[in-house]
Amino acid sequence: MAGTLRRLANSEKCRVLQDKLDDWYKDYHINSCDSNLNVCCELLELNSKIQGQLFQILSVTAREGGQYAGVETLKCRFLPWLGTCFSTSSSGSFSENSFGILNESMDRKLSPSHERELNGVESKLSSTRIELNSVRQELLETQMDLEDTKNKSANTLLATEDEILQLRAELRAAKEKLELRSLDSMEDYERQIRLLKDEISILSAETGILKSRVARSRSPSPIRHSSRASSPFIRSESPTSAKLTNASRQAHLISRFNDIFASDRLDAQTMLRRYIEDLEMVQRIIFIATVESFHAAKMAFRQFRLRVRKSLSPSHMGPESLEDAIIDYIVRNLDLYDVQSSVNEVISAMNVNPKISFPPDVDFILISGFIREMCRVAFSMQTLDPPLDIAFTVDGELFTESKYRRTYDSEHTAPLVYYHVWPALMENDDVIVKGEAVTKRGALWSSVRSRSRSASPLRSRSASPGRNLTSRSRSPSPRRSGTPRF
Repeated sequence: MAGTLRRLANSEKCRVLQDKLDDWYKDYHINSCDSNLNVCCELLELNSKIQGQLFQILSVTAREGGQYAGVETLKCRFLPWLGTCFSTSSSGSFSENSFGILNESMDRKLSPSHERELNGVESKLSSTRIELNSVRQELLETQMDLEDTKNKSANTLLATEDEILQLRAELRAAKEKLELRSLDSMEDYERQIRLLKDEISILSAETGILKSRVARSRSPSPIRHSSRASSPFIRSESPTSAKLTNASRQAHLISRFNDIFASDRLDAQTMLRRYIEDLEMVQRIIFIATVESFHAAKMAFRQFRLRVRKSLSPSHMGPESLEDAIIDYIVRNLDLYDVQSSVNEVISAMNVNPKISFPPDVDFILISGFIREMCRVAFSMQTLDPPLDIAFTVDGELFTESKYRRTYDSEHTAPLVYYHVWPALMENDDVIVKGEAVTKRGALWSSVRSRSRSASPLRSRSASPGRNLTSRSRSPSPRRSGTPRF
């Protein structure tokens, strides 16, 4: 069908028919009667060919439409057109009657079958509607079941998540307890090992001293020289090695001091914030721990130096001074420093410090790693020439730009220090590394009120009288290079 219609559309018959009709219209009054009749007959022949193809397309189209498709169109347009084409003007009433009878007969023939088909379609439609209603009902029931399943699954998932969170919290607490226990045990072992090493070195020194005395009593000059070489406290061939490495050790210790401020301090602050919400109190705790670490390290350095002096003074001989020999021995044997004792002293001092208030369940052993590292750095700084120390601080002091930096939350127009976050590192009276402080208007009055609150019975932890006397009976250290004691 589509091919026939395409051929008809592409054929030149229609165009030729139109062209000839135009030419005939122009030459009609010029042509003779025979010429006009010939042209008319030729046009009728072309028209009949085109009509034949159109009738063929009409037949195929009606056949494709089915039994009842196109009936109304044929009745309303095609049959009346056929009647007007094959009838004359005199027989118009006859053709109308005949076509009316033909239409009625076709209606009578088509109506019974059409009604049967219509009834069948309506019955199928009703059954289809019934099935559709049943499917809708099943769909609603399925959706309700699905919603119930979703709700149950959501409740189960929430319960499972709660259990998982609880198990994670328990696991984290167990890990923290295990780490604390292992840390305590390791610290105890290290302390015992260091004590044993210290005792062995002292015994060896005493043995060397006794041997040197015996040797001097027998042969003063040569034996004395050999006893000096065998003594474990006498340096070999490099009497000024501590002085030669003073600059490099100073640079390394300053770098380590800055690393502690940038990394270890923040780790300790994060750990304390889990138990103490007040950031100011956390920063005060870390600052006091730093100050107490320097104080404990300086006390331990003085005691260690006295022990070494006592051991070296009987057998010391050489071009270098006794003090240089002592410092050189300490530099070579920094691992003999009992850092755990200093850590315990720092924690004891912090427990009775009136500026600190904290919950009862908080133990400063949480930041023992920070305190230990700070004690080691402070102890090593005492071996420098001149030694490094931290600046003397007091709340409410005048802020100094050359010594401190303000924190981001400070009042930049305030002239007084509200509290210190990190101490300044000093070499004699020169600032090597700036500290950090919080400035605030009314800092002096605020510090007085904070001291009065801390001294009140509301402090979370208090020390016994004996403990307080023990921790505060530290002998005052002499001022080193003009730096006050902490």
